[in-house]
Parts: sequence; structure tokens; C-alpha cells
Amino acid sequence: MIGSGKWHAEQAWLGRRAENVLIEVEGGRITSVVEDAFAPPDAVTLKGWTIPGLANVHSHAFQRLLRGEIESGGGDFWEWRERMYRYTEWDAADYFKHGRLVFREMLQAGITAVGEFHYLHGHGNELGEALIDAAAEEGIRITLIDACYLRGGMDGRPLELEQISFSDGDADAWARRVDDLSDGDGVRIAAAIHSVRAVDPESMRIVATYARERHAPLHVHLAEQPAEFEECKAVEGCTPAELLDREGILGPDLTTVHSIHVDAHDVTLLGANQVNVCACPTTERDLGDRVGPLQALSQAGCRLSVGSDSNVVIDVLEEARAVDLDQRRANGRRVLHQPLELLEVATVNGMRALGWEAGELKPGMLADFVTLDSSNGPWRELTPAYIVYGLSGRDVTNVVVGGVTVVST
Repeated sequence: MIGSGKWHAEQAWLGRRAENVLIEVEGGRITSVVEDAFAPPDAVTLKGWTIPGLANVHSHAFQRLLRGEIESGGGDFWEWRERMYRYTEWDAADYFKHGRLVFREMLQAGITAVGEFHYLHGHGNELGEALIDAAAEEGIRITLIDACYLRGGMDGRPLELEQISFSDGDADAWARRVDDLSDGDGVRIAAAIHSVRAVDPESMRIVATYARERHAPLHVHLAEQPAEFEECKAVEGCTPAELLDREGILGPDLTTVHSIHVDAHDVTLLGANQVNVCACPTTERDLGDRVGPLQALSQAGCRLSVGSDSNVVIDVLEEARAVDLDQRRANGRRVLHQPLELLEVATVNGMRALGWEAGELKPGMLADFVTLDSSNGPWRELTPAYIVYGLSGRDVTNVVVGGVTVVST
């Protein structure tokens, strides 16, 4: 992912629409961006709309196997989870092959960086390393978000049989194992508190300290289900967000995934701490989750991003527009998030949550950019509204990661 070259974009998004944009790359980073430029003979021509690479902040690669397999029989999130456990046993060779297929699908949809929320630890680091190798083979950036997972519930009940392989036993053992993983070209190692259900307060602090001492991203599943909210109130006397605040976990380096069942005080806390909030609308729809107060969180000071989560759909543009469309139905009003905000949700906000200097087309940034070209209808001028609402991952024609072309159709 350390390439060099020149690309000439018919139209590009530079924080505004620009035409005939020459993008020069050296050593995997953008060195210059020039508008109204002639295309030099050694430049690759990009026809259509060129935007920064898309960021998929929250993925469970293994759950891609569930697509279309468990869509009958009914049930709620907890019944889905029981069925999901059947797909957690892998050997490293098979997981590498599976990871390649999932990451290739992401690249073809314009995703240049993925946050893989990883808790399949039955073979130590083997499966995490398999994902890292699969990402390198396909050419996608990966932030391996290694999750600490220690208990079956907030009352201290033990792990269920199917969960035992997720656990390292305690947070110190988790940290020792993660220490054997390292950042590299196209790889960042991040940390996660799986959830307040699965990690006790003392262990949360250990995980957060580990991440902050290494300046690594820190993630947590937060309040996806009302049962977590209610159990936390019963056991800890506070909401999950208030528990994270009490334990010193909240901060601008934290990404909370879902953040659906949060009350007004939670919204104020998360916003005041400038927490990143990752929504996963297509998975949340599939699981029958409610719609979180994303507009309120954004207005309070949270930066929004999106993820494909269970990978029932792999299309970051679909996730981005769903941020607004789902809330339209929940609130009875249109355009609660402006198109430019949604484009930033899909690009720069997500890249920051994953620890990458990407998501913008400007000198010094990583050279990750995507071109979309729809053959339907007349020539259109690039606008955030048309990109978010008029196109999808299927319209991607070219993908560059670190100055290396990884998709070209």
C-alpha cells in the first residue's frame, strides 16, 4: 500500500466539487492536488466522480456467512445471537480464505479501510493474524479491533459454553496476547471493551489504559439492546453510558457502536466527551433493533460514522444514507442530516475512528480514493446529495489504496 503515480479525475470532491483534478502520489500519500489541470500522458484517467475512500468502522467478517441463512423462523436479537454462535469455529486457513472474500467485496464497494471487531480468540492470535494477512493480500487497510470479553452478564454470571473461546480469562491476559500483535503497513491494532455486559469495570479500565498508552483507537458496543440498559441500571445503578463515564472510559478516542438505547443525559455525556458514534443501520434493521437518536448525538458533539457489522449488506453509501432515512421514519421529518454530513460520516469521520490519516483528498493524507460512475441517465455534476442518495457501492469503478490501484473495471 505504498505506491506512487498520477491520477486525473474528471470530477473530484475536495470539500467542494472540482473538475479536471490532477492527484499526484508519492510513497502512498498525496503530494499535490491541482484543479483545472490537463491530464499528463502518464496519468490514469478517472471518469466519473472521485471521492475519498470509504471507511467501514465496524465489521464482524465471520458473520458474512449468516447472510440469507437465518432469515426465517422469527425471533429477536437474542435468538439471532444463539444461531450466530454456530458460525464462530474456524481454523486459520479457512478464515484467511473467508476474510479475502469479504474484504474483496468491501473493496469492490469502495471501502478502503475496515475496522474488524475481533473476538474469536479460541486459537490465540491465529484468527486475528489470518484477517490481517487476508487484508494485506486483497489490499485493504485493516484496523484489527481486538475485543476483551470476560463474562456472561453484569451480574457476574459465567460465560456460556459458546462464549468461552472469546475470552482470555482476564484483562491482563488479554493485554499480553494483544501485545504480540503489531501495527504495520496497512495495519493498525486497536482495543475494544466488547460491552459493559461482557467486561467488568476494573477490566474496562485496564483495556482503556492499554489503548491510551499506545495511542490506539478504543471501541465498545454500547446499548444496542434495552436488556443491557435495564441490566446496567439494576446492577450498577446507572445507564451503560453513565457507567463508562464513571470509569473514565469516555473520550474523543472512544467509538461507541450502536448507541441506540441512550437517554437524554447519556446523549449529553457522550456529546460533552466528543465520543465517536458508529451506527450500523443495515444490521440494526436485520436484527430488529430500534433507531438511535443520531441527530441528537451529532448535535451534542458526537462525530458519526458507519459500519457493515454483520455484513448482511456491504455498502457504506447505503449505511450513510440510512443514518438519515431511518430517522425520517422514526421522527416523521425529512433531512435530519445534511448530505455533506453523511458524506463525511462515510469517509473522514470513519477514518479518524479507525486511526487512519485518510478520508480527505489533500496533500499529506493517505492516497485512498474511489471513483464512481453511473451509466444511468445524463452527465451529472458531483454533489454530496447525488453521491449519497443517487449512487451505491455497485457504481464503484476504480479504487486506489495507498497509491496502489486495487479495483479497476
